[in-house]
Amino acid sequence: MISVDEALERLFALCQAPAEERVGLRHAAGRILAGDVVAGRDQPPFAASAMDGYAIREADHISGARLKVIGESAAGKGFSGVLSTGGAVRIFTGAPVPEGAERVVLQEDVTREADHILLSGRLEEGRNIRAAGQDFRAGDRIAAPRRLRPADLALIAAMNVPEVAVARRPVVAFIPTGDELVMPGEVPGPDQIIASNSYALAAMAEAEGAEARMLPIAQDDAGSLRFVLELAADADLIVTIGGASVGDHDLIAPVTEAMGLERSFYKIAIRPGKPLMAGKLGRATLLGLPGNPVSSIVCGHVFMLPMLRAMQGLPAAAAPRLRARLSQPVEANGPRAHYMRARLGGDAEGATIAPFDRQDSALLSVLSEADALLVRPVNDPARRPGEEVDYLPL
Repeated sequence: MISVDEALERLFALCQAPAEERVGLRHAAGRILAGDVVAGRDQPPFAASAMDGYAIREADHISGARLKVIGESAAGKGFSGVLSTGGAVRIFTGAPVPEGAERVVLQEDVTREADHILLSGRLEEGRNIRAAGQDFRAGDRIAAPRRLRPADLALIAAMNVPEVAVARRPVVAFIPTGDELVMPGEVPGPDQIIASNSYALAAMAEAEGAEARMLPIAQDDAGSLRFVLELAADADLIVTIGGASVGDHDLIAPVTEAMGLERSFYKIAIRPGKPLMAGKLGRATLLGLPGNPVSSIVCGHVFMLPMLRAMQGLPAAAAPRLRARLSQPVEANGPRAHYMRARLGGDAEGATIAPFDRQDSALLSVLSEADALLVRPVNDPARRPGEEVDYLPL
């Protein structure tokens, strides 16, 4: 068995570099930026008022000063003249500051009398003017790679860039395997169960930016499995679910090897999920997950999601971990890293975490209640309440 870290290194080595495509901003949310974005203009492109009020000269910023209003500057329609001493221009938030103006006094700090204003005794230090280019300048960059958030789209639009280069969404084909499986809504036989794992895994992949394809169940028959694998030949990542062990009905290894699989590894020192294999099958990367529901989904978080991030150009790195304090004791761990389903909490000192008593890899109900995976390293000693531990958020 190899370690989790070594398995990740080998999986990243199997991930092909992402192809690029260009998309309009309306369709770029959540995509991974593949090329730097360069601002085409300054923002703001002119000195702009930060408040509703009156633009004046600095020399006129005197309590009791009486100034003549000579015009108006609104957003999208600035004042075209030049402001001289003794004058004022009515101005609104975001409007261009007139030539000659050096500050904006707030409208609540003046008294308006027909076409004149009288400055009150309250004089602010702030000029209430946003300098041209104070947000960004033409030529400033947003560096790739990064996942584009809504705020990023607003920034790119303000830079006057209508479309961006992003990584193509990796296509992931999910293949559940086993005679014991039927699809939800079908009537199972007395020895059958409902195929459930692929629904979670597909949702996880889509949330990470991939395109998920759920293929038909492959029966415990070499011909059936080969047929479904051939349907997935154009995928970037093929994820088989079940059949990756070495039992008489576990056919993933012999069938894929007969199809030319270049196996990278088999078996990882992890709980749950030891019978996990990977390799290269044609142009696709193959990830063979165990069939137990919790095992497959935990391995999806630990291995599949980091692979999908790498396939979109993000750094090849393990899933990010957070820290919390144990709220109950845990026993010493053995020779495999253990990802325990756990529940997060909190107190005056910060986040706490408690593993569930039941950790059987077939219990989806416990996984559904969990909001974290408590990470126990190989041969980690017993831990007391209050000790800090790593966890993966779910």
